[in-house]
Amino acid sequence: MTMQVQIEALERLAEIDAELKELNEELSREREALSGKKQRLEELEGRRARDQRSVDDMERTRGELVGEMRQMSIQVEKSREKLSRCRTEREANAAQRELEELRKLYRDRELEIDKLGGLVDQARGEIEKVTVERDALAGELGQSEGVVNNRLGELEQVAAVKNEARKEAVSKVKPELFRRYELIRKRRGTGIASTLDGTCSACHMRLSPMLFQQLARGTDFGQCPSCNRILYFRAAAGAADTQSSSGP
Repeated sequence: MTMQVQIEALERLAEIDAELKELNEELSREREALSGKKQRLEELEGRRARDQRSVDDMERTRGELVGEMRQMSIQVEKSREKLSRCRTEREANAAQRELEELRKLYRDRELEIDKLGGLVDQARGEIEKVTVERDALAGELGQSEGVVNNRLGELEQVAAVKNEARKEAVSKVKPELFRRYELIRKRRGTGIASTLDGTCSACHMRLSPMLFQQLARGTDFGQCPSCNRILYFRAAAGAADTQSSSGP
């Protein structure tokens, strides 16, 4: 396996890896956006259901209080009749205290009912707001989910083709060189770099003259002392040959 074949394979591998990275990032964005909308829809459904249960509970409590007030009204009328029939001051005082206590309880229930009414109105307003947002999001999902899923399918197909091309490129690289490439790529994002004028094309650091002279021979790969990427010499376009004295 010649040096030039491996260089071309590594260049192709780096190109495919860059394309796959972009594809995977786009796939991730599309999936996250769709998943986020679905999750938000579930949250809105849950919130609406909780608010509705709260309204139902408050309405039930308010109904119970109204029932208690009806009973109290009857008791108040009975206490008034009892007061009107009292013959002694002691009986009258007792009946009056009973009547005042009933009236106080009646007023307390009125206040509770008013408070519950305000809370019910507030909760219904929240339900209406949540319902509007939920319906809008559900409509948006209904229109876009199919389009997004089609786009995801297209991206996955392109990624599958790129992965097959990657396997072909990997087959042309020596195993130990590929292992180095993968190790560096996972740390740095890219695994290879070239040099034309004595600087690393990835990190732009100046190479030592000795390293550049070794790379310029074109017989082996090197490693950038700064970014650790696999280095190779790239001849200038149109140049038939590059003399070692062209180093920095």
